[in-house]
Amino acid sequence: MDLRDILRRRRMVRHYTGEPVPRETLERIAATVRRAPSAGFSQGQRLLVVDEPELIVQLAELAGGPAEEGVEPWFPSAPVHVLVLTREDDYHERYRREDKLRDGEEIRWPVPFWYVDAGATLMLVLLAAIDEGLSAGVYGVPVEHDARWRELLRIPDELRIVAGVTIGRGAPDPVWSARTSRATQRRRLLDELVHWNSW
Repeated sequence: MDLRDILRRRRMVRHYTGEPVPRETLERIAATVRRAPSAGFSQGQRLLVVDEPELIVQLAELAGGPAEEGVEPWFPSAPVHVLVLTREDDYHERYRREDKLRDGEEIRWPVPFWYVDAGATLMLVLLAAIDEGLSAGVYGVPVEHDARWRELLRIPDELRIVAGVTIGRGAPDPVWSARTSRATQRRRLLDELVHWNSW
């Protein structure tokens, strides 16, 4: 599939048929983490793929219990959740090596690139899912729920949950679609978003 076609098809999907996704397909999607950009080739991104039905039910419970009446079920209908994680220490360890030191010190990070790189990884997961003919939606794990997610999925303390992605065969989600920001906010014009040579 052409990248422009993939981008045209990219949208947040919040309801799925529940049909399982073959392991080979998930392996191809997950393999994108190896091609994601990472500062200094620090490779601090990690993925946790959850496709065990019992765990999906528990994730749905952690996310807020039963689906709201009249709204298509999101979490319980998705056969796969992919958590995008990052390990900040990979970046510090890499940038404390001789070839990356500046005046004998680790650089002052202008932004936390471990999150920048995790965002790039997240986008690759979304695009790879679409390329496989699937749908995907992004969610965050609220700070107050973080400890319970970590305990359930046995996520080490050194990793930070950046975002989650639901993946599966999309089903109609008219109620979710009507509630989304996309339905209530206009898409900004290109000239509002892109400037050339100076602001």
